[in-house]
Amino acid sequence: MARNLSLAETLLMSVKTLRSNRLRSLLTMLGIVIGNASVITLVGVGRGAQNLAEEQLSNLGANVLFVVPGNNDTRRRGVAFPKNLVIEDAEAIKEQVPTVKRVAPQITSSEVIQFQNRSTTSSVSGVTPSFLTVRSFDISNGRFITNQDISSARSVVVIGPDLKKKLFATRKGLGETIRIKDQAFEVIGVMAPKGAVFGSNQDKNAYIPLTTMTSRLTGRDPTYGVSLSFISIEANNERSTRAAKFQITNLLRQRHKIIRDDDFAVRSQKDALQIVSTITGGLTLMLGAIGGISLLVGGIGIMNIMLVSVSERTEEIGLRKALGARSSDVLTQFLLEALILSILGGVIGTVVGVGTVTALAIITPLPATIGLQTIFTTVTLSGSIGLFFGVIPAKRAAVLDPIVALRSL
Repeated sequence: MARNLSLAETLLMSVKTLRSNRLRSLLTMLGIVIGNASVITLVGVGRGAQNLAEEQLSNLGANVLFVVPGNNDTRRRGVAFPKNLVIEDAEAIKEQVPTVKRVAPQITSSEVIQFQNRSTTSSVSGVTPSFLTVRSFDISNGRFITNQDISSARSVVVIGPDLKKKLFATRKGLGETIRIKDQAFEVIGVMAPKGAVFGSNQDKNAYIPLTTMTSRLTGRDPTYGVSLSFISIEANNERSTRAAKFQITNLLRQRHKIIRDDDFAVRSQKDALQIVSTITGGLTLMLGAIGGISLLVGGIGIMNIMLVSVSERTEEIGLRKALGARSSDVLTQFLLEALILSILGGVIGTVVGVGTVTALAIITPLPATIGLQTIFTTVTLSGSIGLFFGVIPAKRAAVLDPIVALRSL
């Protein structure tokens, strides 16, 4: 009777069998390769979206709060925001809330901006000098809006670097006169690059004195007076952010004589980060699940090919059993073949996926990343899938009756 094969010998036999059918083995691995590459790429993209959102939110500052008109219900239903957040609210917050360091009221409107024969539509914001510090913006050339500009309602404007390129090309732009809603404004400064926040390119914006905004562009609301788009607030420090939010909410409730639902919302960087993390986390999970479906299809492909292999190798299995091979030896060989295909496909798919994620991070603004834990989990999962889907063909091969198998010789 022939001796029983060791695990190493069985492994060597499995490798030789797969090498003798190279094309079939490669096509079988392809499903696992695509599945692994899809999981890693999609998870990397999801994490990249989360990293991008967190990076943009960090630019807001850890101790910055935003007061916006309308509550959560009106925002969900898409109702027009009320105009009852006024300049007096910003002044009251600055004077009466002890945990607040600076307040930057803002009115924002989309307007047509022209210089000679060039024109574009950009966001124009009426702001105060405190905007620069509260929102962590910097000036590249010239100066920002001053208190003198506010008190005199001067027709001056500070523009973002992308807006400067659009209007002036290679010219400096300082001292030039542009037209905003058919009103003439002198360019006194150019902002340093800031990038996008919530998908809005801050480098295309223009900034004018808040008083000029109300007197020459938006006007005053007949009921409320100077209505604000929102108020940016800098708390004394990060630890006092929660206290500042509580105090601002109570103050505005008193000022607006609110009994039930608020007609405003106070948001912190942490609130926004939590919302974004929930959304992007769900996105990453969904993308990973989509990639996992590809991996599952690859496992089914392994099972299908292995079943075909069992049918084609009936004589071989019968001969081995007739020579003394145990059912466990046959079972082990077929399981090893499925495991080799899945693990090798998983490694190749991982290399492809990591390469794709790296390429995306280099050629796009999306900081796509993938962790070692995800890579290890994906490779382990692909091996497990191969082992799982290889069990049925292996069992079918192991239970073949050698007498029946030899009759086909």
